Amino acid sequence: MPPKTLIDESRLVELLKDPQTAHKEFETLVEIYSEQLYWQIRKLVVNHDETDDLLQNVFLKAWKNIHNFRGEAKLSTWLHKIAINESLNHLNQERQKREMTDDSDDEYRLNNIEADSYFNGDELQLALQKAIASLPEKQRLVFNMRYYDDMKYDEISEILGTSVGALKASYHHAVKKISSRLGIDS
Repeated sequence: MPPKTLIDESRLVELLKDPQTAHKEFETLVEIYSEQLYWQIRKLVVNHDETDDLLQNVFLKAWKNIHNFRGEAKLSTWLHKIAINESLNHLNQERQKREMTDDSDDEYRLNNIEADSYFNGDELQLALQKAIASLPEKQRLVFNMRYYDDMKYDEISEILGTSVGALKASYHHAVKKISSRLGIDS
Protein backbone atom coordinates (compact mmCIF):
# COMPACT_ATOMS: atom_id res chain seq x y z
CA MET A 1 0.00 0.00 0.00
CA PRO A 2 1.58 3.32 -1.03
CA PRO A 3 2.14 5.90 1.71
CA LYS A 4 -0.57 8.50 2.14
CA THR A 5 0.21 11.83 0.55
CA LEU A 6 0.87 14.39 3.23
CA ILE A 7 -1.11 17.54 2.63
CA ASP A 8 -1.47 20.76 4.52
CA GLU A 9 -5.21 20.61 5.18
CA SER A 10 -5.39 24.15 6.58
CA ARG A 11 -3.74 25.50 3.41
CA LEU A 12 -6.11 23.45 1.26
CA VAL A 13 -9.09 24.92 3.15
CA GLU A 14 -7.76 28.45 2.58
CA LEU A 15 -7.45 27.76 -1.14
CA LEU A 16 -10.93 26.20 -1.24
CA LYS A 17 -12.40 29.33 0.33
CA ASP A 18 -10.64 31.62 -2.15
CA PRO A 19 -12.84 32.18 -5.26
CA GLN A 20 -9.69 32.43 -7.41
CA THR A 21 -8.48 28.93 -6.55
CA ALA A 22 -11.64 27.16 -5.31
CA HIS A 23 -12.42 25.13 -8.45
CA LYS A 24 -8.87 23.88 -8.97
CA GLU A 25 -8.42 23.01 -5.31
CA PHE A 26 -11.78 21.27 -5.19
CA GLU A 27 -10.48 18.93 -7.89
CA THR A 28 -7.50 18.31 -5.61
CA LEU A 29 -9.83 17.62 -2.68
CA VAL A 30 -11.83 15.11 -4.73
CA GLU A 31 -8.65 13.44 -5.95
CA ILE A 32 -7.22 13.11 -2.44
CA TYR A 33 -10.33 11.94 -0.57
CA SER A 34 -12.50 10.11 -3.13
CA GLU A 35 -11.19 6.61 -2.57
CA GLN A 36 -11.21 6.63 1.22
CA LEU A 37 -14.67 8.23 1.36
CA TYR A 38 -15.97 5.80 -1.25
CA TRP A 39 -14.93 2.85 0.89
CA GLN A 40 -16.24 4.49 4.07
CA ILE A 41 -19.66 4.79 2.43
CA ARG A 42 -19.49 1.42 0.67
CA LYS A 43 -18.91 -0.45 3.93
CA LEU A 44 -22.17 0.93 5.24
CA VAL A 45 -24.33 1.00 2.12
CA VAL A 46 -22.87 -2.07 0.35
CA ASN A 47 -24.25 -1.25 -3.11
CA HIS A 48 -21.73 0.27 -5.57
CA ASP A 49 -24.17 2.50 -7.47
CA GLU A 50 -25.73 3.89 -4.29
CA THR A 51 -22.22 4.49 -2.93
CA ASP A 52 -21.26 6.49 -6.02
CA ASP A 53 -24.40 8.62 -5.68
CA LEU A 54 -23.75 9.24 -1.99
CA LEU A 55 -20.10 10.12 -2.66
CA GLN A 56 -21.24 12.78 -5.10
CA ASN A 57 -23.63 14.11 -2.44
CA VAL A 58 -20.76 14.27 0.05
CA PHE A 59 -18.64 16.37 -2.28
CA LEU A 60 -21.62 18.59 -3.17
CA LYS A 61 -22.24 19.26 0.52
CA ALA A 62 -18.55 19.93 1.08
CA TRP A 63 -18.50 22.37 -1.87
CA LYS A 64 -21.60 24.20 -0.66
CA ASN A 65 -20.48 24.35 2.96
CA ILE A 66 -16.70 24.85 2.81
CA HIS A 67 -17.17 28.50 3.80
CA ASN A 68 -18.83 27.33 7.03
CA PHE A 69 -15.92 25.01 7.87
CA ARG A 70 -14.31 26.52 10.98
CA GLY A 71 -11.30 24.23 11.21
CA GLU A 72 -12.16 22.93 14.68
CA ALA A 73 -11.55 19.43 13.31
CA LYS A 74 -9.36 18.23 10.49
CA LEU A 75 -10.77 18.58 6.98
CA SER A 76 -10.61 14.80 6.54
CA THR A 77 -12.61 14.32 9.77
CA TRP A 78 -15.24 16.79 8.54
CA LEU A 79 -15.50 14.95 5.21
CA HIS A 80 -15.80 11.56 6.93
CA LYS A 81 -18.53 12.96 9.16
CA ILE A 82 -20.47 14.19 6.11
CA ALA A 83 -20.00 10.78 4.43
CA ILE A 84 -21.22 8.87 7.47
CA ASN A 85 -24.23 11.16 7.94
CA GLU A 86 -25.14 10.84 4.25
CA SER A 87 -24.83 7.05 4.50
CA LEU A 88 -26.89 6.76 7.68
CA ASN A 89 -29.58 9.08 6.29
CA HIS A 90 -29.70 7.00 3.12
CA LEU A 91 -30.01 3.76 5.10
CA ASN A 92 -32.79 5.24 7.25
CA GLN A 93 -34.67 6.39 4.13
CA GLU A 94 -34.29 2.94 2.58
CA ARG A 95 -35.63 1.30 5.75
CA GLN A 96 -38.62 3.62 5.77
CA LYS A 97 -39.27 3.11 2.06
CA ARG A 98 -39.24 -0.64 2.47
CA GLU A 99 -40.89 -0.50 5.90
CA MET A 100 -38.12 -2.72 7.23
CA THR A 101 -37.65 -4.11 10.68
CA ASP A 102 -34.13 -4.68 12.00
CA ASP A 103 -34.30 -8.32 10.92
CA SER A 104 -35.46 -7.55 7.38
CA ASP A 105 -32.80 -4.81 7.17
CA ASP A 106 -30.11 -7.40 8.04
CA GLU A 107 -31.49 -9.73 5.38
CA TYR A 108 -31.58 -6.90 2.81
CA ARG A 109 -27.90 -6.03 3.51
CA LEU A 110 -26.84 -9.67 3.26
CA ASN A 111 -28.68 -10.12 -0.04
CA ASN A 112 -27.07 -6.95 -1.39
CA ILE A 113 -23.61 -8.33 -0.65
CA GLU A 114 -24.33 -11.56 -2.52
CA ALA A 115 -25.98 -9.78 -5.45
CA ASP A 116 -23.30 -7.10 -5.85
CA SER A 117 -21.58 -7.65 -9.21
CA TYR A 118 -18.62 -5.59 -7.97
CA PHE A 119 -17.91 -8.00 -5.10
CA ASN A 120 -14.95 -10.14 -6.07
CA GLY A 121 -14.03 -11.85 -2.82
CA ASP A 122 -13.75 -15.55 -2.12
CA GLU A 123 -16.03 -17.55 0.17
CA LEU A 124 -14.15 -16.54 3.33
CA GLN A 125 -14.32 -12.86 2.36
CA LEU A 126 -18.04 -13.24 1.64
CA ALA A 127 -18.56 -14.88 5.05
CA LEU A 128 -16.65 -12.02 6.73
CA GLN A 129 -18.68 -9.38 4.87
CA LYS A 130 -21.91 -11.14 5.85
CA ALA A 131 -20.76 -11.28 9.48
CA ILE A 132 -19.98 -7.57 9.41
CA ALA A 133 -23.29 -6.79 7.69
CA SER A 134 -25.14 -8.63 10.46
CA LEU A 135 -23.77 -6.28 13.13
CA PRO A 136 -25.91 -3.47 14.51
CA GLU A 137 -25.28 -0.26 12.58
CA LYS A 138 -23.10 1.43 15.23
CA GLN A 139 -20.92 -1.65 15.78
CA ARG A 140 -20.56 -2.13 12.03
CA LEU A 141 -19.51 1.48 11.63
CA VAL A 142 -16.97 1.34 14.48
CA PHE A 143 -15.59 -2.02 13.33
CA ASN A 144 -15.07 -0.80 9.76
CA MET A 145 -13.44 2.45 10.83
CA ARG A 146 -11.09 0.72 13.26
CA TYR A 147 -10.33 -2.52 11.40
CA TYR A 148 -10.35 -1.51 7.75
CA ASP A 149 -9.57 2.21 7.93
CA ASP A 150 -7.12 1.78 10.82
CA MET A 151 -8.47 4.91 12.48
CA LYS A 152 -7.48 5.72 16.02
CA TYR A 153 -10.26 5.75 18.60
CA ASP A 154 -9.73 9.50 19.15
CA GLU A 155 -10.40 10.19 15.47
CA ILE A 156 -13.47 7.92 15.39
CA SER A 157 -14.69 9.68 18.55
CA GLU A 158 -14.40 13.04 16.83
CA ILE A 159 -16.28 11.83 13.75
CA LEU A 160 -19.06 9.99 15.57
CA GLY A 161 -19.30 12.16 18.69
CA THR A 162 -19.01 9.09 20.93
CA SER A 163 -16.64 8.54 23.86
CA VAL A 164 -13.49 6.50 23.31
CA GLY A 165 -14.61 4.04 25.98
CA ALA A 166 -17.93 3.41 24.24
CA LEU A 167 -16.13 2.96 20.92
CA LYS A 168 -13.75 0.41 22.42
CA ALA A 169 -16.70 -1.49 23.85
CA SER A 170 -18.53 -1.40 20.49
CA TYR A 171 -15.43 -2.67 18.69
CA HIS A 172 -14.91 -5.45 21.24
CA HIS A 173 -18.54 -6.59 20.93
CA ALA A 174 -18.32 -6.44 17.13
CA VAL A 175 -15.19 -8.61 17.09
CA LYS A 176 -16.86 -11.16 19.39
CA LYS A 177 -19.97 -11.33 17.20
CA ILE A 178 -17.96 -11.64 14.00
CA SER A 179 -15.74 -14.33 15.52
CA SER A 180 -18.78 -16.23 16.73
CA ARG A 181 -20.50 -15.99 13.37
CA LEU A 182 -17.34 -17.26 11.63
CA GLY A 183 -16.92 -20.05 14.18
CA ILE A 184 -13.66 -18.66 15.56
CA ASP A 185 -12.89 -18.72 19.26
CA SER A 186 -11.96 -15.19 20.28
